[in-house]
Amino acid sequence: MAKLYFYYSAMNAGKSTTLLQSEYNYNERGMKTLIFAPHLDDRYGLGKITSRIGLQSDAVIFDKRFNFSDHVKDVLDSQSLSCVLVDEAHFLTKDQVKQLSDVSDYLSVPVLTYGIRSDFRGEPFEGSQYLLAWADELSEIKTICHCGRKATMNSRVDEKGDVVWEGAQVQIGHDYVSTCRKHFKEGVVSKEKAKKLTS
Repeated sequence: MAKLYFYYSAMNAGKSTTLLQSEYNYNERGMKTLIFAPHLDDRYGLGKITSRIGLQSDAVIFDKRFNFSDHVKDVLDSQSLSCVLVDEAHFLTKDQVKQLSDVSDYLSVPVLTYGIRSDFRGEPFEGSQYLLAWADELSEIKTICHCGRKATMNSRVDEKGDVVWEGAQVQIGHDYVSTCRKHFKEGVVSKEKAKKLTS
């Protein structure tokens, strides 16, 4: 039975790398995949998924009006499909999470989604909220805070490296630092900042 998977982490944990490795594993075995990336993220060009270690693949772009179930049905009319992969899945809407669950439930295609749970204020993204509620399988991709603890939060920083608490939920191109919950609450994003706080 096909399932809906949500692989989640803090920023810079290697989500895109993991997605591209999954795609490679399927393709190496002669299996067809379909990859989606959000229209919002065009840092490396629209329709591209690029990892920090240099891996890259083409992707179908989605926005808030995109219907995943209809698109996958159209693809299945002309070819077989072994897996659907979605990068930056936190940008999905509630309806799109349902559509992806329909792809696994009614079209029998596994769906692997990758994203972060919360924004720079600690507020949940809509897509992540419903993936956490509806996915068949949840899996954490771990990364660490500057203190060595597991990083679970995402801090937005300005050009001076100071934490930013105000602004739109989505601002592509800003710098983000993954931290543990304690240092997120304290607004500390590096060992240097931690030393200043305690001195």
